[in-house]
Amino acid sequence: MLNLRSQRVRAWFFQIALVGLLIVLVVWLLNNTLGNMRIRGIQSGFDFLLDPAGFDIGESMFAFASTQTYGQAFLVGLFNTLRVSCIAIVICTLWGTVLGIGRLSGNALARGLCYAYTEVFRNIPLLLQLLTWYVVLVELMPDTETPLQFRDWLLLSKEGLALPGFMSEGMTLTPEFLALTWGLTLYTSAFVAEVIRSGIQSVPRGQVEAALSIGLSPWLRLRLVVLPQALRLIVPPLTNQYLNAIKNSSLAVAIGYPDLVSISNTSLNQTGRAVECIAIVMAVYLTLSLLTASGMHYFNRRAALKER
Repeated sequence: MLNLRSQRVRAWFFQIALVGLLIVLVVWLLNNTLGNMRIRGIQSGFDFLLDPAGFDIGESMFAFASTQTYGQAFLVGLFNTLRVSCIAIVICTLWGTVLGIGRLSGNALARGLCYAYTEVFRNIPLLLQLLTWYVVLVELMPDTETPLQFRDWLLLSKEGLALPGFMSEGMTLTPEFLALTWGLTLYTSAFVAEVIRSGIQSVPRGQVEAALSIGLSPWLRLRLVVLPQALRLIVPPLTNQYLNAIKNSSLAVAIGYPDLVSISNTSLNQTGRAVECIAIVMAVYLTLSLLTASGMHYFNRRAALKER
């Protein structure tokens, strides 16, 4: 028998009750919506995912033809979203860390440049930045006949970035992919820089002075003393920035990159299954966010254990 006088038992009881209430509410709303749609003669259900999509996708990590299903089209959109998000997260973490450390540099010029960068890029709307980079890539770059060439393995033109010597068949990154990745990286790295800066500044001054007293170099002080202690305060807000990067990738639809939202819009217009398409997008972004948050939470726990 439950002992409701126990604070822990009461906490679990109310959480389970809340989750149950939410499930009942969602089921009721779903049944009500589907019932109203049937009354109005509107088709519903996810069976359309097995129908031929009937449209091509300009950019895909694996082969896709218009004869393939809507379900496979959604998978293409999902992998395109993951491709941009993962690359942006990795680069913005590295670049943001450099900027955050630069904000605390003893060199006035480096400190000023890092400060100017963070203030400019985090205060200009991301959508405007994406559109700007896209226009630069498709309008201001040279034609494919006369590309900007860096040795023999990198060619930049209006068609995108070509890597002829990459692997065996070469690789081409489209202007849409470059604009989205570049804009998302520059925007998010400005916020990451502030997270890193504030985390470093949270380390007590006495810890730095102790490192100085034993003769550690600036790099060793940062790597062995400052960053390990700052990590506990850096990880939670850094997780928020990773989640923002994943969700902000949905702005790809504005520049024509075929991400999950773009594929969903096309499918919605062709099938009329608005509720289903929106539900798929919501479920995917929710799942990605929960997985990212769980991974960062695990990393935070491991870092905390090492510090003990």
